[in-house]
Amino acid sequence: MSERIFKGRVVVKGSVSAEALVSKGGFNTLASYQHSLMFGDKKGKCSDQNNKDLYKKEMAGKALCLPQTIGSTTGGLVLYCASCMGRQPACLLFSKEIDSLAAAGAILSAVWTDNPMPTIDSLGEEFLSYVQSGDRISVMEDGTVKVER
Repeated sequence: MSERIFKGRVVVKGSVSAEALVSKGGFNTLASYQHSLMFGDKKGKCSDQNNKDLYKKEMAGKALCLPQTIGSTTGGLVLYCASCMGRQPACLLFSKEIDSLAAAGAILSAVWTDNPMPTIDSLGEEFLSYVQSGDRISVMEDGTVKVER
């Protein structure tokens, strides 16, 4: 078993351990969660057919590893709604700086729900190049992210 440690900026504090789910492209929050939120898919399967890395994969309870979010201005509200419904990822891990909409969704989830998503950004391109779906991710409150395979 090998492991690598990465350090990022804490957006939402928390510690969690979960299986990695990786998207190398931008994450369209609305397109990804639309089916889950509208039609009751409790596993949060990604419904964004344009995201070949995630399409039809379960996002709920996973360590979602992304470069950034893209798309609609509803992105923050979608993340908040997913948390309200218990369909949120275990954590959000960004290689780049988080955008204001995703940050708002993560922060609102932490403040207004019982389902916070620890969120770390600025983990770097090396993080996204290294991590693979199925790896074990451990997130610490100080922004340290351990990737084990």
